[in-house]
Amino acid sequence: MLLLGAASALVDGINAGIRARGFTDLRPAHGFAFVRLAPSGATVVELAEHLGVTKQAASQMADELVRKGYVARRPHPSDARARLLTLTERGWACTRAADEAASEVLRPWADALGADQVAAVRAALSALTVPGRIRPTW
Repeated sequence: MLLLGAASALVDGINAGIRARGFTDLRPAHGFAFVRLAPSGATVVELAEHLGVTKQAASQMADELVRKGYVARRPHPSDARARLLTLTERGWACTRAADEAASEVLRPWADALGADQVAAVRAALSALTVPGRIRPTW
């Protein structure tokens, strides 16, 4: 319960931070999609797997993010049948805003715990967490 509470506080703080920076048309679930799209893009199928949703739900989210100007659809470099979803400049700007907001949220935590405790928590969570799929709370 404590870990879920901390995660919720982090997500809420990041959401408040991006909204304060002018990105008022997004929900936290969009940020989880941006995490998957940020490195080099993804197909709708890959986005669906990452979010733990159906292909149709991921497609609807992609349509919304394209409409809002955060994501672009491009030809896939190695699969002529697929389209690659990539962040636009607006999407990258929002990602940078989320990173800034996360730092702001985590700063008081680091001040309260100290650098050694933060490093220990990070190491413990790294040992417990399997990289990959992130299922947002919808």
